[in-house]
Amino acid sequence: MGMTITQKILADHAGKEVAEPGELINCRVDVVLGNDVTAPVAISEFEKLGRDKVFDQDKIVLVPDHFAPNKDIKSAEQCKLMREFARAKGIKNYFEIGQMGIEHCLLPEQGLVLPGDVIIGADSHTCTYGALGAFATGVGSTDMAAAMATGEAWFKVPGTIKFIYYGQLPRWVSGKDLILHTIGDIGVDGARYMAMEFTGEAIAALSMDNRFTMSNMAIEAGGKNGIIAPDDTTTAYVKERARRSFRLYQSDADATYAEVREYDVSTLEPIVAFPHLPENTKKVSEAQGVKLDQVVIGSCTNGRLEDLQIAAGILKGKKVHPEIRVLVFPGTQQILLEALRRGYVETFVEAGAIVSTPTCGPCLGGHMGILAKGERALATTNRNFVGRMGHPQSEVYLSSPAVAAASAITGEITPPWQV
Repeated sequence: MGMTITQKILADHAGKEVAEPGELINCRVDVVLGNDVTAPVAISEFEKLGRDKVFDQDKIVLVPDHFAPNKDIKSAEQCKLMREFARAKGIKNYFEIGQMGIEHCLLPEQGLVLPGDVIIGADSHTCTYGALGAFATGVGSTDMAAAMATGEAWFKVPGTIKFIYYGQLPRWVSGKDLILHTIGDIGVDGARYMAMEFTGEAIAALSMDNRFTMSNMAIEAGGKNGIIAPDDTTTAYVKERARRSFRLYQSDADATYAEVREYDVSTLEPIVAFPHLPENTKKVSEAQGVKLDQVVIGSCTNGRLEDLQIAAGILKGKKVHPEIRVLVFPGTQQILLEALRRGYVETFVEAGAIVSTPTCGPCLGGHMGILAKGERALATTNRNFVGRMGHPQSEVYLSSPAVAAASAITGEITPPWQV
């Protein structure tokens, strides 16, 4: 009996020949990640273990990105705790704000996460790295603490749902639209504790930036991980960045899947998720006309260079609607620098948008763009739960960068082909 790519990676990291869905196993981990919200709790639990050292100074990554640059005294204390722990334990991959980025944009860029890895992070969107052909999933802070001490984590091996995407993507349709369409189809619990394996000719044609977007939102369907088997696109991306060796895994032809879902993408159009769930999706042509107060372009979902390129291309020579605010959040300092070189930042500023240092701030309703009561935002982020970006009586709509940029010009949700 064959195995899926997820089963193979977990089996190898557990020292087993086979890993069966539902089986409880202990795996060695290649990367342990924490941020300024989750790492302080993990550090506190680690200290209770009485360990003098972390299991590997190279395999722990700490990124202050949620409330950084520090928005208040409490967040400053959180980041200070991380900083001091990293120094005391000799953790090499601590990223201060001048070098940092939004964690799930930063780690792939820095070559810290690679195909075939087992990666855990005390952040639910750790599943992003599945785009590289790795097993990556979010865990709690106590699991992070245990992994920092032992280099291991336990899992129940997930079953796998295979998603096959046929056809050629129409213009303006992106990885964000594919994953929103999928979540709209199966619901926010449709892949609960399942591996979501994305495949098919449409996936093979996607850039790495778009693949990261798809895997990033697997958690929004309840997925344990969202994974794409590595190919030439993956290896071309990784070989420029990898700091160590890696292994490429593929699913066996006779692997068993809990379910197989197939989609013809050739007739899709951009998708918008309405409040207050990512599954509440509509085609942009059905969503147009919704008045907006704010547009956010960025985040770990859509803050990469290709996302900024698309948004800048639409906004070039145009102006933001005078009644709304537009915030652009590049994913990392390197992305910001390259966007500056290419003129994207100039385009955004001349259009009337603001460009921020990399931060998760507005996505989680932390800082740098909070919504007031009754306000509506269209965002390229990943969640639109009640109160996600501010007041409980505000509304968040989710879209791709193309739809967000077009809507920034008109002040209401608008298809990109109309501007």
